[in-house]
Amino acid sequence: MPKGHAPRAIFWVAVLLFALAAALSLFYYLSPRATLRITTGPAMSPAQRAISTFIHVVSGTHPFIRVEEVPVADLEASAKALEDKKVNLAVVRTDVAAPANGQTIAILRRDIVAIVLPHGSAIKDAAGLARKTIAVPAGPLQAENQRVLDQILAYFDVPAASVKRLVLPLEEIGRALRSGRATAALAVGPIGPGQAVDVVATIAKATKGAPDLLPMDQADAMVKRFPGFEPVDIPDGAFKAHPPVPDDTVKGLAVTYRLVAPFSMLNVVAGAIGRSIFKTKAKLTALSPAGAQIEAPDLDAQNPLLPVHPGVAAYLASGDQSFFDSLQQYFYIVGIPLSLLGSLIAVLIGLWNNRRLVEDQNRVFRLLSLADEALAADGAGLARIENEFREIVADCVNKLAEGEAGPDRYPVSSLAIDHARRSIEWRKDRLRAG
Repeated sequence: MPKGHAPRAIFWVAVLLFALAAALSLFYYLSPRATLRITTGPAMSPAQRAISTFIHVVSGTHPFIRVEEVPVADLEASAKALEDKKVNLAVVRTDVAAPANGQTIAILRRDIVAIVLPHGSAIKDAAGLARKTIAVPAGPLQAENQRVLDQILAYFDVPAASVKRLVLPLEEIGRALRSGRATAALAVGPIGPGQAVDVVATIAKATKGAPDLLPMDQADAMVKRFPGFEPVDIPDGAFKAHPPVPDDTVKGLAVTYRLVAPFSMLNVVAGAIGRSIFKTKAKLTALSPAGAQIEAPDLDAQNPLLPVHPGVAAYLASGDQSFFDSLQQYFYIVGIPLSLLGSLIAVLIGLWNNRRLVEDQNRVFRLLSLADEALAADGAGLARIENEFREIVADCVNKLAEGEAGPDRYPVSSLAIDHARRSIEWRKDRLRAG
């Protein structure tokens, strides 16, 4: 190469590198980012599990969103935290004190409100529950679920005080109906694994017959009075396949758990959160079966409670032609080398982090499983669960001590550890109480 050409080549290489660095910096600073504070939901509740899984996936797939968990005592406190601007996101159940400033990002799950009757019961509508006893499954949301029952009774002019509540562990509900201690059972859960399916199963086993669901034929009218409910058609076999329960499609009521943001949240941030959820639903489902219940809100719904956030609505209406995709296309047109370099960096980062990400996901999934197992374990089983729990905690501490990762790599692991610990301690208390 002639002597004069070498300095010129070095100059143009330097210019190209500078341009790439400037483009990368511009992309970095223009990309939407946020530190989000989110309520974790009541301990041991479906809401807490859904948020734990969501945070884990979002933390691993969206580098521009950092999540801080804010524990709350119950669903009402979760809604209050959003209304008081203490958090950016909250888990809200539509029938429990919906925040005035809340707008929906995603529907986390849809729970059917089912009143389950033994086969052949003479009760045909909610008015027939007057002066009867209702079995209510014990659990972290038993108070909220009883308020649902109060609203149903109020619609039929049945005084709530005239209906006795018998709060029982799940396994005792079937025996209570068989012995006549209770006339019906309340269950609030999804069409799928959850409380409603479990209540139907325990009643069917105890009574040796397929139970019935109390139809809510006035569901459409009830929703106008109580907008926290939604009318829903419960298909035959939704809660038991053989014999099917119900044995035909019945009208029912449902409540939804929603991830809610304040209306003041920037549209681009709300759209980014919604996109992260809907694009990673498969990963969420792989970590927890509850992920399969996640759904996009209906843009045509006219319910005044918790309308769809405009940022999410824009993303759902335009699909992948979102802000992120438009931004990526712009930079692709401006600088093809930037896109190629970004792809290369993404591949290298993915290969580098894949092994640890899989380990983290497996650890969180196992902690969630241990929490579920602990709730129904006997003494020996609980001891085994506690030993495994301690081993997982020790492994997390060792990794931190060895410098393999900083504490910021374990926000979800710490939440899952707390969830499992609470479940174990709760079961210990139940076993000690006899």
